[in-house]
Amino acid sequence: MTDIFAGAGPASSATPSAAAPSPLIAPSLRRRMACWLYEGMLLFAVLFVAGWLFSTLSQMRDAMDARRPLLQGFLFIIFGVYFAWFWAKGQTLAMKTWNIRIVDRQGRPLTQLRALLRYALAWIWFLPSMAVAHAFHLGGGETTVLILGWIAIWAVLSRFHPLGQFWHDAWAGTRLVHSLPLSR
Repeated sequence: MTDIFAGAGPASSATPSAAAPSPLIAPSLRRRMACWLYEGMLLFAVLFVAGWLFSTLSQMRDAMDARRPLLQGFLFIIFGVYFAWFWAKGQTLAMKTWNIRIVDRQGRPLTQLRALLRYALAWIWFLPSMAVAHAFHLGGGETTVLILGWIAIWAVLSRFHPLGQFWHDAWAGTRLVHSLPLSR
């Protein structure tokens, strides 16, 4: 079986069809992480609007309100809907900007179920470090360092995947590939 990602580097530009690169080439880790950071900035707007909507409708007046777990659950669902919707379409806005598309192992668009599975598995970016911070009652600065450290480790672990994909993508049966935006 031939590895379709074997020649994903710059030295492999001499392909049979030099005009169009293979549609399943994995983006560089640097580009995927830049997209990840941009996605975080865009999610801040989604978080702000969803949090404002929840707080307004529930008359929540401060962050330590007893309904805080409901707000967190609501935001978890909103983020899940956001990602499942856009991933099933192939790209989020950040992915369009960085020319990255998400597909299944065969290069087909994701189903909503597979997108939701990827969303659940993507929490591996945060949950281990958040669990450690909670278990040891770490402060805000220590928690931030721990989360950022784990994010760096998790990103670098993609270097050990045979196709250079993030491990949660491998487990979800998805892959990030180089792609021009599907629509503007």
